[in-house]
Amino acid sequence: MLERLDRVSVATSATTRAMRAGETDGVEYRFLTREDFAAGIDRGGFLEHAEYAGNLYGTLRSEVARRLSDGDSVILEIELNGARMVRASAPDALAVFIAPPSFEELESRLRGRGTDAAEDIDRRLSVARTELAAREEFDVVIVNDDVERATKTLVQVMEDRTSAMVKADT
Repeated sequence: MLERLDRVSVATSATTRAMRAGETDGVEYRFLTREDFAAGIDRGGFLEHAEYAGNLYGTLRSEVARRLSDGDSVILEIELNGARMVRASAPDALAVFIAPPSFEELESRLRGRGTDAAEDIDRRLSVARTELAAREEFDVVIVNDDVERATKTLVQVMEDRTSAMVKADT
């Protein structure tokens, strides 16, 4: 999607989870200690934050502000509670839910990655049940049953949104 759209970037989330093999701080995530993350929350440094599968995740306000000041539309890859926080503070933000084709397919994908312990996968699946039940809270739901089709749909949604925003500004 990023290759097909101009002026769109993905905010790099912060997390307290351990860095996985092949990851680089500041690329996949900004890896913080739990203490540093909590301090960021206390000073209002996060646009949204939530605990997910035993770790803290969040989007730094400074990260989004920097990208917006560069003229980019900013995509946040966040979970349900984070999306609710963003909706409360930025009700005009477009909320898109990327859904698996089925719960069974999600479980198969998570277990097939081989990157997480069984208990972590079970926690993620429990959270996923709640998230899937809340998909109607989002402006758009895209089922990721085919990567190319899902990408085309997301690109179209983003183009439509950008076009509508340009028209509203004129």
